[in-house]
Amino acid sequence: MSGLYPLKFKPVFFEKIWGGNRMKTLLNKNYTSLSNCGESWEISGVEGNISVVENGFLAGNNLQELVEIYMGDLVGDKVFKKFGEEFPLLIKFIDAADDLSVQVHPNDKLAKERHNAYGKTEMWYVVDAEKGALINSGFNQEVTKEKYLEYFNAGKLMDLLHYDEVFEGDVFFIPAGRVHAIGKGALVAEIQQTSDVTYRIFDYNRKDANGNERELHVDLALDAIDFSYRQEYKTKYEKAKNTSSEIVSCDYFTTNFLEFDKTVEKEYNQLDSFIIYMNLEGEFEVEFEEGTERVKKGETVLIPASLETYKLKPLSANVKTLEVYIQ
Repeated sequence: MSGLYPLKFKPVFFEKIWGGNRMKTLLNKNYTSLSNCGESWEISGVEGNISVVENGFLAGNNLQELVEIYMGDLVGDKVFKKFGEEFPLLIKFIDAADDLSVQVHPNDKLAKERHNAYGKTEMWYVVDAEKGALINSGFNQEVTKEKYLEYFNAGKLMDLLHYDEVFEGDVFFIPAGRVHAIGKGALVAEIQQTSDVTYRIFDYNRKDANGNERELHVDLALDAIDFSYRQEYKTKYEKAKNTSSEIVSCDYFTTNFLEFDKTVEKEYNQLDSFIIYMNLEGEFEVEFEEGTERVKKGETVLIPASLETYKLKPLSANVKTLEVYIQ
């Protein structure tokens, strides 16, 4: 046995021009110095913001140190073989009290060439949405590069973008290359590749406290954008109680929705991956061979790959959580 156990990390909070206060009011996050908290990085291997353990005997160690020491026992042998000491996913909550910029992320090939980094494929699960909240994903019609530039230069980019009104439980899968934006009023859980490469295309001509507009990456974005059109951008999925329901599966991650009101037994002997739970509602306990770990609403926990069997025991009437791993 590796001696590993379910790991919780100290969230890293970010002040954002568009941020709000639902990290505190809905997700029970505890921070004092931010007035507009836009992001809570729950688990991060991004250089400069690497997560630090806050529970158990490994408290104070950061995620990269743990991967170096425990390797496949922590992340899974196949994951370690592929990604080495870099943790492959970035897990966060995003609170949009105002519209986020319209942006796009490069794919692995382009990101490698330009930034020596991974690209960014990601997904959003809507945790909460104010009435009328919108999310942009993709275009609302067939678009060529020429048409895009024509609209962009005329200040009419928004006319080309597809928007969905969003509700709790909605899911959007955002492959690298898809233009996207979270709209005012949406609180989302985001699962993405470990990458902080973002090309900002349009920011509503907003100015910061010093009267400066944020930098745009119009030219860089042009080569990254996938101009293809889809009729449906929202992800359809089925939910079943007391069992994991797959909502997104791609080369980079699989995310399941799990709602339960009785103990759920998990056996992941064949998975060879860490498992992450982002707890959206209620409280539960992870029961494993050497003990238990309580997980409250708004908390995120990482189950090491070496813990192949464990139980999730509800401590409230109902629990809703996202379950994330690499297949």
